[in-house]
Amino acid sequence: MIVDRAVETAAWDLQREQDDAIYRRQIAYLFEGSRFYREKLTQAGLASPGAAGGIADIANLPFTTKDEIRQSCSTSNPIGTHLVAPERDLVRIYSTSGTTGAPSYIPLTRQDLQNWISISSRSYGAAGVSPGNRIVSSYNAGPFVAGAALGAFEALGLCHIPVGTGNSERLLAAVQLLRPEILACTPSYALYLDELAQARGIDLRASSVTHILVAGEPGGGEPAIRARIEQGWGALVTEAMGIGDVSVSLWGECEARAGMHFSGRGLVHFELIDPDSGAALPLENGTRGELVYTHLAHRAAPVLRFRSRDHVVVSTGQCSCGRTSPRVRCIGRTDDMLIVRGVNVFPSAVREVVNEFMPAVTGMMSIRPAAKGVRQDPPLPIIVELAAGASDTTGLADRIRQRLREKLVFAAAVELVAAGSLPRADYKSKLIDWKAAAPEGALAQADSRIGEVSPGGAVA
Repeated sequence: MIVDRAVETAAWDLQREQDDAIYRRQIAYLFEGSRFYREKLTQAGLASPGAAGGIADIANLPFTTKDEIRQSCSTSNPIGTHLVAPERDLVRIYSTSGTTGAPSYIPLTRQDLQNWISISSRSYGAAGVSPGNRIVSSYNAGPFVAGAALGAFEALGLCHIPVGTGNSERLLAAVQLLRPEILACTPSYALYLDELAQARGIDLRASSVTHILVAGEPGGGEPAIRARIEQGWGALVTEAMGIGDVSVSLWGECEARAGMHFSGRGLVHFELIDPDSGAALPLENGTRGELVYTHLAHRAAPVLRFRSRDHVVVSTGQCSCGRTSPRVRCIGRTDDMLIVRGVNVFPSAVREVVNEFMPAVTGMMSIRPAAKGVRQDPPLPIIVELAAGASDTTGLADRIRQRLREKLVFAAAVELVAAGSLPRADYKSKLIDWKAAAPEGALAQADSRIGEVSPGGAVA
């Protein structure tokens, strides 16, 4: 379903030109109402909206990071000094999980909320849903921003059956009794539900579900994980992606399944940058980089050149669905990335390699860093779960280790554990387990006292 044909099928080459006028108005809005951006842009030598130029000049403006916004928050201003709209105009305030500190608050005006629903409607509409379909969802309606995407289901004419997280038995019952055609959840949860159903003697392949919309974490685009979900459910899988500070479900995959289409046209501008240098990258087929976002028509707490930390690969070829925007596949997030002897290691990429060894393994894995911090000494410990009844596992750990070395260019120490040993997730999976990690720098200090450790693990 193409929700807004005039927008979604317009020539992409004209998008920047069409966005220029609203971008200039947005910059003027930030200068007028946002102390955060007025100071930030002035310090960058841009004393007026005119000095910032148009959208063609956006790469000259400074980036915004999540940490900067957090630092602008206070007890008297818990949202941050990038807030522009008067508090009386706010109709909803979401929050982040706060797993790395205090929660961040994300406010919306009535128009902001409608824009989010419009973007999400384009994203989920791309998946091929039809008015009248029933959809059961496991996304909580609050306090997290994923709840805003749920308004898109009604806007698309779907019959929405909200279940939320942590209600697996209720969700399976809803699938059996209410017979929805669509399930919306994270890829991890779709896999968990498959395992749970098998344990309960429920045949999901015989259920009414024909389409699964996955989002919330990388994985839905990984061939092995997608194949496992589709095999378990007998249903087509498409994925979507968004970011709380900008908009939920900014990208949505169509039935051609050649990457997620950008769904924020006219409301959000995106760039691709080199994550190390910050230099702008061309939107060309096969280019890899980090996504950066700018609101074009946001009132409450807009962001300008916001670094998402999402690393993607771009596809620009013509799509059979008729949509003309670029498409992306998510590689991983900088927030989750580890560095092993100068090599960037994304947990989702490790999982993708591990999944090459199915059916000998379940696909469940856990990275167990020896020390806190991004930088890790080799070999990086990785726990891999064997499949139930797996046979001929002799040398399997070594084969996985060698494949990781060949494909991702880092040294790993692979340990195999029994089926069912690793925890399952009813929302997002945690691929890194820091429980056994020593305080940052502790191992380096110990090594300096003991001596250099050889690749084989013996003390030199």
